[in-house]
Amino acid sequence: MRNNLTQLPLFLLCCLSLWIFFIEMARSQNTTIPVKVGVVLDMDTWLGKMGLSCITMALSDFYASHGHYKTRLVLEIRDSKRDVVGAAAAALDLLQNEEVQAIIGPASSMQANFVIGLGDKAHVPIISFSATSPSLSSLRSQYFVRATLNDSAQVPAIRAIVQAFGWRQVVLIYLDNEYGNGVIPYLTDALQEIDTRISYRSVIHPLATDDQILEELYKLMTMPTRVFIVHMFTPIGPRLFARANEIGMMEEGYVWILTDGLTDILSTLDPSVIDSMQGVLGVKPHVPRSKELESFKIRWKREIQQEYPTNESFELNIFGLWAYDAASGLAMAVEKLGATNFSFQKSHISRNSTDLDTVGVSLIGPKLLQSLLNTRFRGLSGDFQIVNRQLHSSAFQVVNVIGKGERGVGFWTPENGTVRKLDSTSKPNLGTIVWPGESPSVPKGWVLPTNEKKLRIGVPVGQGYSEFVKVTRDPSSNTTEVTGFSIAVFDAAMAALPYVVPYEYIPFEGPDGNQAGDYNDFIYQVYLQKYDAVVGDITILANRSLYVDFTLPYTDSGLSMVVPTIDKRKKNAWVFLKPLTWDLWVTSSCFFVFIGFVIWVLEHRVNKDFRGPRSHQLALSSGFHSQHWCLLRERIVSNLARIVMIIWFFVVLILTQSYTASLTSMLTVQQLNPTITDINELIKKGERVGCQNGSFVCEFLIESMKFDESKLVKYESPEELDELFSNKSSKGGIAAAFDEIPYLKIFLAQYCSKYTAVGPTYKFDGFGFVFPKGSPLVADVSREVLNVTEGAKMLQFEKAWFGQTPSCPELTSSVSSNSIGLNSFWGLFLIAGVASFVALITCITTFLYENRDTLINLNPPSSIWGKIKAMATSFDDKDLRSHTFRKSDQLPDKQHQGHGCSYSHASYTNCPPSPSSLLIPTHNNFTFISEQGTPSSGHVDPVSPNRPMYPHILFEYELANINHEQTRCPAL
Repeated sequence: MRNNLTQLPLFLLCCLSLWIFFIEMARSQNTTIPVKVGVVLDMDTWLGKMGLSCITMALSDFYASHGHYKTRLVLEIRDSKRDVVGAAAAALDLLQNEEVQAIIGPASSMQANFVIGLGDKAHVPIISFSATSPSLSSLRSQYFVRATLNDSAQVPAIRAIVQAFGWRQVVLIYLDNEYGNGVIPYLTDALQEIDTRISYRSVIHPLATDDQILEELYKLMTMPTRVFIVHMFTPIGPRLFARANEIGMMEEGYVWILTDGLTDILSTLDPSVIDSMQGVLGVKPHVPRSKELESFKIRWKREIQQEYPTNESFELNIFGLWAYDAASGLAMAVEKLGATNFSFQKSHISRNSTDLDTVGVSLIGPKLLQSLLNTRFRGLSGDFQIVNRQLHSSAFQVVNVIGKGERGVGFWTPENGTVRKLDSTSKPNLGTIVWPGESPSVPKGWVLPTNEKKLRIGVPVGQGYSEFVKVTRDPSSNTTEVTGFSIAVFDAAMAALPYVVPYEYIPFEGPDGNQAGDYNDFIYQVYLQKYDAVVGDITILANRSLYVDFTLPYTDSGLSMVVPTIDKRKKNAWVFLKPLTWDLWVTSSCFFVFIGFVIWVLEHRVNKDFRGPRSHQLALSSGFHSQHWCLLRERIVSNLARIVMIIWFFVVLILTQSYTASLTSMLTVQQLNPTITDINELIKKGERVGCQNGSFVCEFLIESMKFDESKLVKYESPEELDELFSNKSSKGGIAAAFDEIPYLKIFLAQYCSKYTAVGPTYKFDGFGFVFPKGSPLVADVSREVLNVTEGAKMLQFEKAWFGQTPSCPELTSSVSSNSIGLNSFWGLFLIAGVASFVALITCITTFLYENRDTLINLNPPSSIWGKIKAMATSFDDKDLRSHTFRKSDQLPDKQHQGHGCSYSHASYTNCPPSPSSLLIPTHNNFTFISEQGTPSSGHVDPVSPNRPMYPHILFEYELANINHEQTRCPAL
């Protein structure tokens, strides 16, 4: 009992706590702050019904998971009744009578255009989840928030698809309203960036009948373009494809690309409409999969069926997800503001005020707007982030309508472009696409117009250079045959196309049978649509490309000058000097003298051939006997001199051979020199020059090269040009002619012995075929032209129309001197010079080192000049230590060698004995041997024994003895 009394207060305390808790919970629920939010939608449309259901579910889910929040959004719903004025009236009612803090809606861009102004006036954010027109951004409204993607966000994805398949022309089909017109400027600019032309714009009224749609589609069938970009919404979009399928525009060869306006609702379309859209491509915003999204779809399906049980075709699309995220984001933004004054400031009303003047101003509007712009979260449609007052785009999905629905074939992202999967390793292209007509091959995007049978190909009728285009008429059959090099290349390129293109040649001629104008007039006929193309010797020029398109060139490019030549062979008495340039002559002469001086320095002290009178030594040192030294190399005794002579002999050999070859070429090969090499010389002298009639060259000479128009002479054919050259400039002829390289090749092939091309070559793009601006044939024909020019057919065409190429000089080769210059041999001279210099320095250094004691012990001490003179005097003396001035110590039978050689050798050769044979060298002195073989000491004269022998006499006797032993006596 006592225990029960003890537990009773504890029980009462718990009950009191629970009672207080429930009271506080009820009080907290009763203290939530209601915030009015308006909703303006077309309630009788599927978009309005789906949007309202998603907004309601978003607020229910938001506050169910955030029950402790202080604010609650209260929806004030108005029906705009599919009317612009109705939407504006509904918004005005919400602002005046309900004083809503924000408005979700309206549904369309046209309605939003009117409602935005009311939001700016009342400082109330207008949040639209379905107004996608880019034109709304141009209003620069501060309080308009686009919780959906701008239509222009999908333009880069569409451009990437067109670029990936190489389509050069497209047709835009769009509605004639705010929604349709808004994205067209962005599409136009994006396609121009990839050189894709919009060939036609098909504008369809939103209320157009089926007959009006058929009339527009039949017009499109007569056009060559087969790529259509459709920017529409329901219900007119499905009606368009139903009619297109009826008349055969969903067959093979057609391309249909949808914007997200129709792609987003493909799942809601009737199966019969889907059957008529087989093979269509579409782009739509990518929605990542998540558990929350799948759960919401199930709950939404259940609730929408309960609310509309008789309608079974309701499907959730991206606009419903954006409505859900917009409501959730607005609820978050309001909660961030907390308990604040959600009221309006009333405006002063006068007697003449209108309903617009009675609209108050929201006190919390600016803060609510800023809070909404800063709100970021992960929503059902992906990341919710407002950038520049509109939803930030991330990726688009590319789908292909196949079977009963759509199939994803890839994605587009700003970072990676078109990819198969959203990962970094995905391939940069789309998956397999089934095109209209169940075709697996990519349509080329154009066909020949169905209202014409053949392409009209214009050809020139000039008679000048018929090798390119030749028009032949047969009076008997009244037929015209067109042949030539240009025609052969064009026919080969057209025949190689993967499709058949019928065409016929039409000469560009007047009533008299002559050409009806120059080439500029001829090309302009394509712009005037009198010809579908032009084939001939048409030069690709920048000013012509402004109104026509050219294929890639099929000939060489460039403009050059041709002048007469003269043969200067064997007409110059000093031609023997021309093989070498003056700098090479001077360098060779200097090196001859230098090498001779080096050899003299190296040999003077050790070689008797380099001694003697000064005149003899001067001749040696001048280098005139250098080749003689090479032939008699036994007279060169110094190793350093031999090395220098070997290198110099190699240099002289190369110089001699090069000189001989060059001189032989000058004397035997025909030397055709141009009469004029400088264009400025022509202008300065006022010479007459020629240019082809009807060519752009004449205009180029006047405008760009500043030639006097009166000095220009026009010609028609190579024969006429040759005749003008023969007459000379002073006799009504010309001194030079300017023409394009293909023409000059033909001219020089006939007259290469009389004329040559000189001067700079002015670059042009060569000959090409002309098509209308933006023609889809240009890319395909250019590709085949490349195949023709790179193959063997081109050689066959050139041989057939130009014949065998004669052995003439290259057209683009410049006239230059045949003399050999120093730049070809400076390496050889460098090697010879370095070797000679090193040998010279080595010799002088060795001499100074060996005579260092003499240089130091000069008595009395001399000046520098005195020392130099002493060293020069010493250098001029013989080097008695050299083997050339002393006899070897290794002679056999020293005592009898001289005597035996004197007599026995004399008896053998019948020569008298030489007195010098009696001299035998020793290490320190000389010994005289008598007839009895007894030596006598001292330096004595062999003729007068009593007279002493001086050293220089002794040295000369020794040298004579050596020479006597090395040579034979001449026969008697």
